[in-house]
Amino acid sequence: MENEIASDMLCRIGTPMLARLFSCALIGLNGELVTVEVDVSRGQPGFTIVGLPDAAVQEARERVRSAIRYAGFSFPLARIVVNLAPADLRKEGPVYDLPIALGVLIASEQLPLNALDNALVVGELGLDGTVRHVPGALVMAALARDLGTRRLFVPAADAPEAALVPDLEIYPVATLQDLIAHLLGQKPILPQPPTPLDHWVDTPPAVDFADIKGQEHAKRALEVAAAGNHNLLMVGPPGTGKTLLARALPGILPRLSLEEALEVTRIYSVADLLSPEAPLIRQRPFRAPHHTISHAGLVGGGRFPRPGEVSLAHRGVLFLDELPEFDLRALEVLRQPLEDKRVVISRAAGTLEFPAAFMLVAAMNPCPCGYYGDPLKPCTCSPTMVARYQKRLSGPLLDRIDIQIEVPRVEFEKLSDDRRGEPSARIRERVERARAIQRERFHGTGILCNAEMGPGHIRAYCRMEPQAQALLKAAMQQLHLSARAYHRVLKVARTIADLEGSDLLRAHHLAEALQYRSRWPMGGSYG
Repeated sequence: MENEIASDMLCRIGTPMLARLFSCALIGLNGELVTVEVDVSRGQPGFTIVGLPDAAVQEARERVRSAIRYAGFSFPLARIVVNLAPADLRKEGPVYDLPIALGVLIASEQLPLNALDNALVVGELGLDGTVRHVPGALVMAALARDLGTRRLFVPAADAPEAALVPDLEIYPVATLQDLIAHLLGQKPILPQPPTPLDHWVDTPPAVDFADIKGQEHAKRALEVAAAGNHNLLMVGPPGTGKTLLARALPGILPRLSLEEALEVTRIYSVADLLSPEAPLIRQRPFRAPHHTISHAGLVGGGRFPRPGEVSLAHRGVLFLDELPEFDLRALEVLRQPLEDKRVVISRAAGTLEFPAAFMLVAAMNPCPCGYYGDPLKPCTCSPTMVARYQKRLSGPLLDRIDIQIEVPRVEFEKLSDDRRGEPSARIRERVERARAIQRERFHGTGILCNAEMGPGHIRAYCRMEPQAQALLKAAMQQLHLSARAYHRVLKVARTIADLEGSDLLRAHHLAEALQYRSRWPMGGSYG
């Protein structure tokens, strides 16, 4: 029966029939319009896809052929040519399966020619016609809205994510059969309701500051770092709570604004890390890659560049535990994103840019055995081993870390004390107040926090009393601070003053900021 239908269809194919649909390619964090042209004409039966397709796109031929048959329609026994334009743009992934299948049905006159006018179509097909998830639905929806397209057909699993974009009709497609029935007017697909953007639920922190015994100095440093988004390095023997302190940090960070949440969600959409149950990222990211990560995995890259850990930590925390164990090349590539808050990846085909406004939090031991300078357990490393270990961190990288503190071992009396410390919720309130001051200060400048200030902002907003200026001058001479370190001390002092509600930088603000600039190499007593 199917062969008879196919033969009848072949007889009806006279003049060539061209179908034209629109889909989307992901280039970095942006979408690029792709025109899917399908030509079905007489000739030796074949199925050709052109337009720089990768292997996954080429394999769409078998998925499309099977899906069309499972949908109850006939795959034409004719010469089929699919062109993905622009031809010089590399096409990758199975996102074009659904538009190619619909183009074949339109070009073979099994669907109306204008069935998908003013629409964008994306989706991967299973052999039975199931429409599967594709990454980047949020970016594709944003492109459709910017182009003035009225309708977007996406896999049902991606519809909540795409519905974050307003002023666009999002149609969730579960199967190819369902979409064909919708286009023929037999069984309409209801548009996806807009995903709410104003529903925020605070989740309890993984680690509460109240449960961390001792380490008051480190807790204060983390509060200052959170208030101004400053980079932080913790150094101390094993088991002193460095990792625990870092994992408690998200609990005191300010809540994401809607604008920040959409920025982060866009990155996670392209990286294919969103779930249908949580299409909008509502908590600040906390990324903790293992020290065996490659430099491409850390900052992004690959043959077809994708966001790295520094971009996945955008508006959140990048935690590097055992910092000297990371590959030297991976550590050195952090220097540019720490300074510019973005990553630029250059390839022969072009240049891509990913945002990377993250807070770097790192932890390390002072030596390979971990006990250099410890008052109770002797270090077993030679001076050469200690020096070599500490020199794995270059001066330019350390210069970009605003706060550097020593985390000593905790005394028994504090560990055994049943009293709880100050909870994270109370510390977060102070951090939120300091961030509110900064938002008002930098309104309209594109800057969100003190750590992002440039020299002009420092000159305008870091006015010091005479005693503070004298203290900073003496510290510059004694500590041999670089110009970058000088500016970073002022940024930290500005944050400390904001926590106190002071417009003027006073001597005690500078004194606290200066104590966060440890001498290097590390040494001395941790007791």
